[in-house]
Amino acid sequence: MLFPTLAFAVFFLIVYFATWALGAENRSRKLFLLLASWFFYAQWDERFVALLILSAVLNWGIAAMIARRAPDRRKWLLVLGVTANLLILGTFKYYGFFVEQFANLLAPLGWGRDIQILQILLPVGISFFTFQGISYVVDVHRGTTPPARSLLDVMLLMSFFPHLVAGPIVRASDLLPQFDKAPRLTREAATWGLLLIVWGLFKKSIIATEISVNLVDPVFFDPSAYSSVDIAFAVYGYAVQIYCDFSAYSDMAIGIAALLGYSFPRNFDQPYRASSMQDFWRRWHISLSSWLRDYLYIPLGGGKKGLWASCRNVFITMLLGGLWHGAAWTFLAWGALHGFVQVVERLGRSALGNRKVMPTVIGVIVTFHIVCLGWILFRAESFGMAVAMLQGLGRPGPVLALTPLLLVLVVGGLAMHWLPPRAIEGVAVRLKEAPALTFGLLLSAAFLILEAARPDGVAPFIYFQF
Repeated sequence: MLFPTLAFAVFFLIVYFATWALGAENRSRKLFLLLASWFFYAQWDERFVALLILSAVLNWGIAAMIARRAPDRRKWLLVLGVTANLLILGTFKYYGFFVEQFANLLAPLGWGRDIQILQILLPVGISFFTFQGISYVVDVHRGTTPPARSLLDVMLLMSFFPHLVAGPIVRASDLLPQFDKAPRLTREAATWGLLLIVWGLFKKSIIATEISVNLVDPVFFDPSAYSSVDIAFAVYGYAVQIYCDFSAYSDMAIGIAALLGYSFPRNFDQPYRASSMQDFWRRWHISLSSWLRDYLYIPLGGGKKGLWASCRNVFITMLLGGLWHGAAWTFLAWGALHGFVQVVERLGRSALGNRKVMPTVIGVIVTFHIVCLGWILFRAESFGMAVAMLQGLGRPGPVLALTPLLLVLVVGGLAMHWLPPRAIEGVAVRLKEAPALTFGLLLSAAFLILEAARPDGVAPFIYFQF
């Protein structure tokens, strides 16, 4: 069940009115939202609802035991909890990849053909709810988050449908306190939520879909058939597509949660105006980058043991961040590229005494093109395709794929990074004072225009595969 569909609109309207009809009865509200979230997840594959429940029970139980044990016994429970979560993730997401690589190593000895590779269906959103479970257990162990008051709260934390399948990764410290009391819907929150949903629909249904179908997919499918202009704009187009696709999901998730009375953290902050790779990761998929920082980079030692240790730790963090995105060597190479550039940046800042190396505008241009180089690895199905894309950047020939409309969408998708940083919030503040009828008419007109302008069909969000 995808957000920009009639089926989801009907589902959400039922959930919305039923939730607020429960009034101040908070436990009934949470139970209803949990059942609705399981129904939402079951639309992909009802068998994996059991996995979602199992994961929640596991993390609730481990965290409860950690809270009751003496400090010297908590470490082993933490190791057990993190290991169990990683085993779930590894079995479904990485089993086939690692067994296949092992079989390839044994192939020269004639043994690889004897290894059975099971085809395991990947549950949608497993990386997101698994990381959420890990952060909950770790935070309880650290004492930064008290254990949930009930199993119901942990189940809803990990299953809440707005962020379930593609984030943001909402931490227990953000959401559990909100579950302790009945939410209240303000005019400002409702206005902001509705505007985020409209903005997300525009980015996904118009920009991301049009660029994907008519530019990115054809060029990446057969780079040899296109000239350098088409290939260059396909790369820029993919940068716009993945931003508009993923940030659209985050915007709609935040907006939907706001309409139900809950607050999610911001997940994107104009990433293509970043002037360094470190700055990029402060702006791109913020819930993941902060998760990697707090639960991987810092436990590895962070920067406490000197420059070289810091460089090693950031490289390992980005390498594993690449692996989190998918079980493929291209994702590992993408993570390695981001890690390597951050290492170079740190060494450069240290050598120059943290002085500014280049003007901000140059830093933005360089960083953006390094990110685009990484997107080639991220989008390509193999290293061979990535190499073909790079080779095609020097190939003369006619422009076949790029049209005036696509050019406008690519340029516009990049230009939106230079809008005021909190533009939607600013519009929401102004519109909250508008009469309800006026706001309703404006909103209805926006939905009708989007429905008329969008292409037929709705492609799944890119990050569903992770």
